[in-house]
Amino acid sequence: METKDTYRTITSAGEEVLFKDRNSKFFGYAFPISSEEETKQIIETLKKQHHSARHWCYAWQTGTENIRYRTNDDGEPSNSAGQPIYGQIQSFDVTNVLLIVVRYFGGVKLGVGGLINAYRTAAQLALEASEIVEKTINVNYLIAFEYKDINKVMRIIKENNLTITNQELELDCKIYISVRKKIVNKIKEVFSPLYEIKIEKLEN
Repeated sequence: METKDTYRTITSAGEEVLFKDRNSKFFGYAFPISSEEETKQIIETLKKQHHSARHWCYAWQTGTENIRYRTNDDGEPSNSAGQPIYGQIQSFDVTNVLLIVVRYFGGVKLGVGGLINAYRTAAQLALEASEIVEKTINVNYLIAFEYKDINKVMRIIKENNLTITNQELELDCKIYISVRKKIVNKIKEVFSPLYEIKIEKLEN
């Protein structure tokens, strides 16, 4: 079985979308995120922007292999908002994304079925209004070597189109590289006979 080494995400915040149902307004937003900490700030900003709204429901997911996610109904009936929003994250197969749906109550109760439909639709429209891109899952490595071996290292990096993320070239050299998951084993094999050059995996 081939290793899956790509994932789908959005690169920038999508356009605001609006879904209406029986005088209730549901504003949908999609934001790229890399951690849970970022979600809090974005939600706070939206709460200020929509200070007279009734509910700010959301779902987010981060990670490519160790998936983390959370849903929040924010006072709506249990599983009528956060879960339908999260369902769209799964349906579009995206990660590192936060979806928020802000509701202004229009005076008519929609019932649980109506709420599920409204939150799901607003979330769907928010993702449709975003640019979804495919990215590769990369693993970061540190290559440590003496300056005399720099040509060998650079040749391997060039031949394998590896991305250098940082470098410290002194008497003892360190180069940080980002390797696409699919070719990690191949890169390790290339470096393994070169005992004077050390390569170690970094925690992403």
